[in-house]
Amino acid sequence: MTSTLVDEATKILPDTQVLVNLVSKRVRQLTTGHRPMVDVGPFTSTGDIALIEIIQGKLTPDYDSAAAS
Repeated sequence: MTSTLVDEATKILPDTQVLVNLVSKRVRQLTTGHRPMVDVGPFTSTGDIALIEIIQGKLTPDYDSAAAS
């Protein structure tokens, strides 16, 4: 993962635990075949894709479903 993307994503989601969990979940989705919600190059890592999605506001934590569990 690119450190500049991590820094930018941390400004969006300052809670590190939430950020790590959200990126981890999205990376699993991407590696199992889900398509990116953003335009990326052919060699962009799944971690960077998840961070870009967070930065662009396309990926946000779902606090409601977490509270229901």
